[in-house]
Amino acid sequence: MPARTAKTPLSRERILAAATAVADAEGLAAVTMRRVAEALDCEAMSLYYYVKDKSQLLSGLVETVIDQIIAETLAGADQSGPQELSQSGSNPSTADWREVVRTRCLGARKVMLRHPWAPSLVAGTAVVPPNTYLVFEALVGTMIEAGFSYETAHRAIHSLGSMLMGFTQEIFEPDAADDGTTAEEMAAMAAAFPHLGALAGSVTHDQTDSLGVCDTQSEFEFTLNLVLNGLDGFRGND
Repeated sequence: MPARTAKTPLSRERILAAATAVADAEGLAAVTMRRVAEALDCEAMSLYYYVKDKSQLLSGLVETVIDQIIAETLAGADQSGPQELSQSGSNPSTADWREVVRTRCLGARKVMLRHPWAPSLVAGTAVVPPNTYLVFEALVGTMIEAGFSYETAHRAIHSLGSMLMGFTQEIFEPDAADDGTTAEEMAAMAAAFPHLGALAGSVTHDQTDSLGVCDTQSEFEFTLNLVLNGLDGFRGND
């Protein structure tokens, strides 16, 4: 009688890793307790000891993505204190603070590009995952070291918004697919909104490294540089 091969024990980490793989391969809508259990070759009921429901599973996915952002952007930081976090990767006293923050935002974007389902999930999260505070702590520490006040650092968090997480949050995110609008309807809209019509006709989005119709790499970097350069004018003056 052949010997049984022992299965790797379940853990929260294994479950979240499997859920991430399912989301990457099949989309966020495919992430269910049953589908994740199937990927782990176990019964769905086995997952509930580690993740009590789908809501907790999705919250775990957010934490997983943010952990990856921290690993990508704050690698090597001693997470025992804010001073070390603020200087992770580059020392603001010897490097332009804008380049430090810019590098972190672009590093976070690399993570989001690996998981294009993540921005909508992060944006819709009602409770801030605890590990998110490490990202904000690093930003504020870097700015204080560079000569900003806490008031401006607070405003910087709002100005940079979701860019610290590697994406831009649009008010509306149109579907890139054909929405059924006819040529006649498009012409009527262009006549009613001439400036928007001219803009739409003159601007093309390179969909390389894109997370949405307007959240492209070039748009992301343009907005990021605009915000950082604008904030720099307040350094030492507030």
